[in-house]
Amino acid sequence: MNDMSPINPDDGGRILNEPFSEALSRRYLAYALSTITQRALPDVRDGLKPVHRRLLYAMRLLRLDPQGSAKKSARVVGDVIGKYHPHGDVAVYDALVRLAQDFAQRYPLIDGQGNFGNIDGDNAAAMRYTECRLTEAARLLLDGIDEDAVDLRATYDGEDEEPVVLPAGFPNLLANGASGIAVGMATSIPPHNAGELIDACQMLIRDPSASTAELMAIVPGPDFPTGGVIVESKASLAETYETGRGGVRLRARWEREDTGRGVWRIIVTEIPYQVKKADLVERLAVLLEEKKAPLLADVRDESAEDVRLVLEPRSRTVEPDVLMESLFKLSDLEVRFPVNMNMLSARGAPEVMGLKTAFQAYLDHRREVVVRRARFRLGRIERRLHVLDGLLIVFLNLDEVIRIVRYEDEPKPALMSRFGLSEIQADAVLDTRLRQLAKLEEAQIRQEHAQLVRERDDLAAMVATPEKQWLKVSEALAEARKSLCSRAELGARRSQFAEAPDIDLAQTVEARIIREPITVIVSERGWIRAAKGRLEDPASLSFKEGDRLAFAVPAETTDRLMLFATDGRVFTLTCDKLPSARGQGEPLRLMVELGEQERILSVFPHRPGARRIAASAAGYGFVFLEDDAIAVKRSGKQVLNLSGGSAAVCLEAKGDHLAVIGDNGKILIFPLSELPEMGRGKGVKLQSYREGGLRDAMTFAAQEGAAWIDSGGRTRMWPDWREWMGRRGAAGRAAPRGFAASRRFSP
Repeated sequence: MNDMSPINPDDGGRILNEPFSEALSRRYLAYALSTITQRALPDVRDGLKPVHRRLLYAMRLLRLDPQGSAKKSARVVGDVIGKYHPHGDVAVYDALVRLAQDFAQRYPLIDGQGNFGNIDGDNAAAMRYTECRLTEAARLLLDGIDEDAVDLRATYDGEDEEPVVLPAGFPNLLANGASGIAVGMATSIPPHNAGELIDACQMLIRDPSASTAELMAIVPGPDFPTGGVIVESKASLAETYETGRGGVRLRARWEREDTGRGVWRIIVTEIPYQVKKADLVERLAVLLEEKKAPLLADVRDESAEDVRLVLEPRSRTVEPDVLMESLFKLSDLEVRFPVNMNMLSARGAPEVMGLKTAFQAYLDHRREVVVRRARFRLGRIERRLHVLDGLLIVFLNLDEVIRIVRYEDEPKPALMSRFGLSEIQADAVLDTRLRQLAKLEEAQIRQEHAQLVRERDDLAAMVATPEKQWLKVSEALAEARKSLCSRAELGARRSQFAEAPDIDLAQTVEARIIREPITVIVSERGWIRAAKGRLEDPASLSFKEGDRLAFAVPAETTDRLMLFATDGRVFTLTCDKLPSARGQGEPLRLMVELGEQERILSVFPHRPGARRIAASAAGYGFVFLEDDAIAVKRSGKQVLNLSGGSAAVCLEAKGDHLAVIGDNGKILIFPLSELPEMGRGKGVKLQSYREGGLRDAMTFAAQEGAAWIDSGGRTRMWPDWREWMGRRGAAGRAAPRGFAASRRFSP
């Protein structure tokens, strides 16, 4: 069937004939939208996801106020699941636990009693063992929710109502941060200092045109619950807050502790946010065991309530800064917190916001809350004034009112008829006890009436004047700041700022290695070893059957060895870690990720600032810096791009001329300056070939002259080399008489 009509009229219209791809895409889109809006992304207005909002609202209905007694967490989780959040109890309890952890939340919204986990990564106790109540920060978020400050919507079963968003008395989204992964998008917002955030909001209220840079003068960066030291540059933070995307480098806080006689140790007192202390200690212990931290001798965890990690240096001569810089690079003592300020806007749509945009969205919400609460209060005042007008009439005719109440069968219509009261006024009179009715005084009634009239006029003026609305928002924020920051442990900034010292760790590690001459030996089958001293007689070396010497390179134990492969990659090894020449070495493929079909074309120790020439068999090449080709991974670093074929040459760029020879035996010479210097690429055409490709190349200085080595090992001078000069990319001319049959400049 091609139409959308039911297949069978008796199926009640539940079966539709439609393409499977359309049905699947429509349902997956619905799932994706649900994940984005109902699970993963926080709301810019209150900074909460639905599960957190429902937890706080349910706890408020249970009267778990900051000054009240706590209740079992299982009771709270049960109410949330039964009324608002039809998901698993484990997920809801995990969300509750996180809101109570002072190392996870900058301003905890739940006051947990019992075991709620720790910074080591240990889990909280079961919900039947723990108790909880709201904190002062949570009270600020909920303040005004009974005064029509926000919209309510029906719960999933339609039996109750829940708030769409909380009034949010302080900018909770930036204060506590958020993280989450949805379908096709994620969010990662760092926590900040609430006092700084509120001060920035006050600035934006006074000057809506304030720039992000001006706001950052008040909010210089995140403020993590676990403290630490932020070493991200100001320029990088400015770009992050402007665009809403970036990252923050965060380090552990440490200090040097002298133990006498020149001996010292490092004490780590704060670790980066979201790093589990137990995992960090384990990682440092693994680095020690695997000898990857040469400057560290021991690590101990002496933490009690506060963090205290003890790091012992291997030698008292090691500088503390150098030791810590090496550990920052090797462990989670330094992390990069990703920033992706992706949140739900007031319209419910995902949006990546910068700092100012997020502030403005929050302030717009607070203005709406202030106006709605004012209108709600105005309604209450109008009703009370109406009642007071009726009570004033009663006071002036008290004896008649008492008579009507005592003797009339239906006093309400009689009161309304006799004194012209409304139904509301009559109900108020009848609901008042006789003793209270007799004690009514005209002065009290008129005084309360006058006070309410003044309050009504002030509220009406505020509702009608944007300037007064913003003034009210500012006053409320000032009260929130006083409430949140009155305690030093909450109000003071925890994360400080510093610049990372510029230390060359490679030179530091080299300084601990004894500098000795060695000879690096590489066989044709890719076995490598290092012999002490300079190798005088290569013939004395032994190899496995069928193998022989390929390279014998003089170097030193402090050098970094670079190996250029036929696939255009450069691999880097440290000479002090090479296997000894007492045996026959180890396969290179155990140290680097070298393909089975690839071989090493050139081996050389790294020399800072040195330049080399890389060329492919197709006759393309360029000059590259050795410094740019150093690889830090086993997979090496791609330098020469190859579109088929292989690399043919890698030689040092000395002199001022380059001579190349092809498989066809033709030689071309041209100035070395015609080659471009590149970090990576294909290069330019060196020589043209009808068949075959590039065989060999050499460099020389025109002032010193050119030469080649014949098959007998003799150096042959080349006085007429200028006859082979030509344009780069030309075919060249045949090699001179007596040139080596191998068609190489050195066999």
